[in-house]
Amino acid sequence: MADLASRPLECWLPDLQRFDSAHPVRALLPRADRLDNGAVGYLGGLAGYFQCTEGMPAAALTREHLLGDAGTASWLGADPAWVQPDLSGARLLACGQLQLSMAEAQALAEPLKPVFSDAGMELEISSPDRWHLRLLTPMPLPDFAAPEQALGEDLYEHLPQGPDGRRWRVLLNEVQVLLHQHPANAQRRARGLPPVNSVWLWGGGALPSRVGTTLSGVMGEDVLLLALAKRAGIAVQPRDQASVSAAQAGWLIDLQDLTADDIAANWWPLLQVQTRRQPLMLSFASGERWLIRPWHHLRFWRRAAR
Repeated sequence: MADLASRPLECWLPDLQRFDSAHPVRALLPRADRLDNGAVGYLGGLAGYFQCTEGMPAAALTREHLLGDAGTASWLGADPAWVQPDLSGARLLACGQLQLSMAEAQALAEPLKPVFSDAGMELEISSPDRWHLRLLTPMPLPDFAAPEQALGEDLYEHLPQGPDGRRWRVLLNEVQVLLHQHPANAQRRARGLPPVNSVWLWGGGALPSRVGTTLSGVMGEDVLLLALAKRAGIAVQPRDQASVSAAQAGWLIDLQDLTADDIAANWWPLLQVQTRRQPLMLSFASGERWLIRPWHHLRFWRRAAR
């Protein structure tokens, strides 16, 4: 299926375990053909769809997509985050998607800029949810964990360790102190919103010279997915009912960031129609993959759950 002409329409879905036994997705799987497992996780899935010449420098890619000025510099993501202390340490509860306005993001970032400047980096607010560090001088970057790897877990287990990681831990601690004291967070708590009391460093590197893919286009809202598609030179469409209804072979429909209930109510009816028109591959973020062809609906004897 690497050949573009034979590649089916593909839908990227959340982890299979998020779909309970009564979900309509589960009802279709017994009639489909089970394929070998694919990539696992958010970054793993993106790396399966797109091949970069220099790894997956998420920060440079998203900066280029949002503002078009990544150039040849090295970048590091510093996305706004919410960390909750507990008895054993602290947990990363959210990264991005914290309902920030641009004015609020700029205000929160202002006292952080001198701290990062002293460390040889320039803090840029590319969007309320995407903050970037431009490295002013060459420096080695640790292998920072992606947000998806750390969400809900002990923050310090995912920070750079050892002597080389100490400067980054000290830097992050200074940032957290400044954000904890920021008056904008008191205002957020008064409005019932979580504080922005940390940043998450990840996705370092320079813009890749080339991004390859066998996809002919993507439909989605994820910034990194759209950035990769743009860099690969393929078509991009918004994720809406009209585009999903008209989707063709070789395209990817990204639903992996949605809840199972949302998919059942708003997207699955459209996908069911597609399964009667053309082959559809269902790829779950947990790695499982099924291919459903129009004639597979005649497999009425396949009723047992898999």
